[in-house]
Amino acid sequence: MDEGTVIALGRDMLLLTLYLSVPVMLVGMIVGLIVSIFQAMTQIQEQTLTFVPKIIAILVALLLVMPWSLQQIMDYTIRLVEEMPHLVK
Repeated sequence: MDEGTVIALGRDMLLLTLYLSVPVMLVGMIVGLIVSIFQAMTQIQEQTLTFVPKIIAILVALLLVMPWSLQQIMDYTIRLVEEMPHLVK
């Protein structure tokens, strides 16, 4: 296995991690922004108010994105297993 292969596999792994985390992070960010705007408009400064909607939204997002995420992970794993004979010299 040469350095280029290791770097390519690491890059692909990091990109996959980024792709899998972006939808959930966006949902958390959008819900947090909406709750913050709501708090600013109503002048409710309860710190715990932001956590419950974010947790619920992130759990729903995880459930909705899970089939796609699992398919991406399986594709990456299958590609790694198929490339194993070529990695060993």
